[in-house]
Amino acid sequence: MNPLKFGVIGLSAGNGHPYSWSAIFNGYDPVAMEGCGFPVIPRYLEQHQFPEEAISEGKVTHVWAQDKKIAAHIAKAALIDNVVDHCSEMIGQVDGVLLARDDAETHLEFAAPFLNAGIPIYIDKPLALSVAEAKQLIGLQQYSGQLFSCSALRYAEEFKLSEADSAKIGPLRHIHATVPKDWDKYAPHVIEPLLLLANGRGAVERTQAWRHKSATTLSVEYSSGLQVLVSAMGSSSAPLALRVMGEIGWKDLFFQDSYSAFKSALFEFVQGIIHRDVRIEPDFMLEVVNLIESGRVQ
Repeated sequence: MNPLKFGVIGLSAGNGHPYSWSAIFNGYDPVAMEGCGFPVIPRYLEQHQFPEEAISEGKVTHVWAQDKKIAAHIAKAALIDNVVDHCSEMIGQVDGVLLARDDAETHLEFAAPFLNAGIPIYIDKPLALSVAEAKQLIGLQQYSGQLFSCSALRYAEEFKLSEADSAKIGPLRHIHATVPKDWDKYAPHVIEPLLLLANGRGAVERTQAWRHKSATTLSVEYSSGLQVLVSAMGSSSAPLALRVMGEIGWKDLFFQDSYSAFKSALFEFVQGIIHRDVRIEPDFMLEVVNLIESGRVQ
């Protein structure tokens, strides 16, 4: 089987995913990647061997960005052959699209042509900032599983509990999550993994959100009795972390390995295309967006 061909769409402020995601498929030019503007990316890429550790089932062949100079640099750094003038030029040329922008307000505009054309698309988190818009995006699917959207941290091994951990903690009662920076773009990084940990959480019974200066906090109570607190700390220093507390113990979980999480998410997207199945249920995507929307206080 020939590798699937992907197009990547970027670049939004503060988000280097067009560089890193493309490199995970294609490998990279170390000199050009140093100029990507995100120093952490070349540092974690140099920890891995290419092409040995690349996702061999796919290759990023096309790139578009709002500035052609940016697109050309992404192409040079991540070994992409084609820079296009308009996103729509990718239709008919690629097997899937990576919408590697986390400015959710643009997602419907960029994704709609590809969804309407039946092309699988990975939309960077957050899918949307309101449940209404998320439903609109999901409703454009031509088949189940065409739209894939998540924070890659849902796949982070650091955010999983082993059977031994669960035995020491007991039934979950509280989860406290923290992220740096702003609510809209960073809260999804902990909302998704905490929901995956909180099996049997039941329905949301009550939410309360508040802002203090640049920080946002959302409190959620579930019908099971589980209580969740998610804080995006704005300009304050904070870890990307979950503290999970149960009836008999607790554990702190800290995110560390961006490369492995990104690669796992991209691999799942590829497998969903190959097997034409649903990798993340729409109801789960909507649950994530519901919490994001609940925390969006002015």
